[in-house]
Amino acid sequence: MTDKYLVPRRLDDPELIGLWTLDEFLGLAVPFAWGIFSQHILLGLVGAGGAWFALRKAKAGRASSWIIHAAYWYLGASFVRLRATPPSHCRRLAG
Repeated sequence: MTDKYLVPRRLDDPELIGLWTLDEFLGLAVPFAWGIFSQHILLGLVGAGGAWFALRKAKAGRASSWIIHAAYWYLGASFVRLRATPPSHCRRLAG
């Protein structure tokens, strides 16, 4: 007997492109594409491997949003351009 409904086993798994999450795939694709366009394919491959390895180590069992939170904390709101949170000097004026 087959059931009419299919219940996923894990609801919180990130979407994958091939074997990688979206941020890891972009970390692979952007340096590789840069290497192809600049005719330095080996440098593009090394950069893609390095970016993938760095992202895997940075995430290390955490959610992908952890990297955005760390960038906001260490680089500031002007670099990340998150519009949901006002700058610290304007928070008292807002409410």
